[in-house]
Amino acid sequence: MKTYQDLIVWQKSIELVVAIYKLTGKFPKEEVYGLTSQIQRAAVSIPSNIAEGKMRSGNIEFKRFLLIAFASGAELETQIFISKKLPKTAKLDYNNIDSLLEEVMRMLNKLISQLEPSA
Repeated sequence: MKTYQDLIVWQKSIELVVAIYKLTGKFPKEEVYGLTSQIQRAAVSIPSNIAEGKMRSGNIEFKRFLLIAFASGAELETQIFISKKLPKTAKLDYNNIDSLLEEVMRMLNKLISQLEPSA
């Protein structure tokens, strides 16, 4: 493996970011500085932390950044849950987001568990 771009989890998380931007583009304009911004930042944080961690030296650092990416995934999961409950965003199609996010979280969890335990 040469770079973080070779990681399937990074590639899938980029797919997730694109899907998130498409979805939040349908959110009401009054959410642009609220939920829309929060969701987009949490989504972007996932591949960003995977990339940064991969470029650090050693598995301990990589694992630390994967854990941050995983936490951002949980944050995103929560924000999506909230948006599904709000009247103006409840009827949007979340199926693609849900499946991509679940897949990314599963992949992150597996990768984290495969790395050496941190000191």
